[in-house]
Amino acid sequence: MDLITTTADLAAACTRLAQHPVITVDTEFLRETTYYPLLCVVQIASPEEAVVIDALAEGIDLKPFFALMADEKVLKVFHAARQDIEIIWHRAGLLPHPIFDTQVAAMVLGYGDSIAYDQLVERITGHRPDKTHRFTDWSRRPLSKEQIHYAVSDVTHLRDVFTALDADLKRRKRSDWVSEEMDVLTSPRTYDFHPERAWERLKTRVRKPKELAVLMEVAAWREQEAQSRDVPRSRVMKDDAVGDIATHAPTTLERLGSLRSLPKGFERSKWGADIIAAVQRGLARDLAALPKIEKPRNNSNGAAIVELLKVLLRMTSERHAVASKVIATVDDLEQIAADDNADVAALHGWRRELFGEAALALKHGRLALAIEKGRVVRVDRGG
Repeated sequence: MDLITTTADLAAACTRLAQHPVITVDTEFLRETTYYPLLCVVQIASPEEAVVIDALAEGIDLKPFFALMADEKVLKVFHAARQDIEIIWHRAGLLPHPIFDTQVAAMVLGYGDSIAYDQLVERITGHRPDKTHRFTDWSRRPLSKEQIHYAVSDVTHLRDVFTALDADLKRRKRSDWVSEEMDVLTSPRTYDFHPERAWERLKTRVRKPKELAVLMEVAAWREQEAQSRDVPRSRVMKDDAVGDIATHAPTTLERLGSLRSLPKGFERSKWGADIIAAVQRGLARDLAALPKIEKPRNNSNGAAIVELLKVLLRMTSERHAVASKVIATVDDLEQIAADDNADVAALHGWRRELFGEAALALKHGRLALAIEKGRVVRVDRGG
């Protein structure tokens, strides 16, 4: 099929696609060498046609595509939508709405945690997708016929996957469960990465308020630097180096140069002084105004409660055919073990009904777990 390379052809295609209540959408992008993903190709299908758009074609204006993404009369179906939506948010400042994510729907219907697209297609349609071009360089031109065929098949198979999952959700009365997740995926907060919140993404463990203050400032500096240069965060500075700086808080270039996690001579680069300034800003912060550092929940009783909750979660997941990951995370379980009123998804909405109430009952002895005929079962103890 022909590739759409002009704004006029794109506008005409989007007008046709907008006549349908449901379309399937996928994107091909690169982000290995940039901070922001580089949108290369967009593919869209309705029940009547499939189109492939060259997002890098000279002079093409993607406004008709973005308008279609914002059209409230058209449901946009993606698989693992987060990165596709992030690209549209960055390029156009809008979030596609309404949307349906087949990966989330599959989790709600018991297909396992974060099932891959090709596996889901095979399980639902029996067709095994061609994975040859999954890791191709989509920025190179011209695109081959094989690449275009691969791009088209992504959205045509997605039509069949959506039809099957949507019918199953309605039959099992779980459509609302997916809708709750779509609210998160279409929230600006999900994609708005302000530098001052960059520290939240780091897995670095800090134990003292002073370390947290420095971590916040250095992580914010790295985020701003990565954004302004449009390079990956790790190209500016590795995560372990950010954590190392937070722990040691070097206030001189000499001390900065002594950190093993930084490349030799880094302190003499143009960023050395910037990092020292960030450290000093961190040390000057009001420690009382910082977020509280969660202390490790390492008491044996709390750990035992979490292990019991994990068993209950696995039982609930299997009994209701819902991926455990979509019901609760290990962090959720740890918070529930520590606090009955923890602000976690597992204690709200359908998750509370399915698992949260039972988790609290287990924690307080109103519910017990026992082994019967080689299977773990729930025993209601009342009270």
